[in-house]
Amino acid sequence: MLRRLLVSAALVGSALVSPAVAAVPASAAVHVNAATSCYRQVGTHWACVTPGAYCPKAARNKNGYAKGTNRRYKCSEYSNHQWRWKRA
Repeated sequence: MLRRLLVSAALVGSALVSPAVAAVPASAAVHVNAATSCYRQVGTHWACVTPGAYCPKAARNKNGYAKGTNRRYKCSEYSNHQWRWKRA
């Protein structure tokens, strides 16, 4: 009897506690998806790179162009052996 009462109380308590769901505006979700789909390899260079960001293994020693400024960057290895987009 006591066990059934404790289980019932636990079920009711868990039903009252629900995870908080943050509402994201639709425009923000579309913006994030558009930005991530822009970053891609185009022939021998990369499009829509983010300066200073890590670059993929396939982009090492290759050039890329920033989306907003259209400036050229190169995926370069730093002294700590990290590969990042660096201004060319």
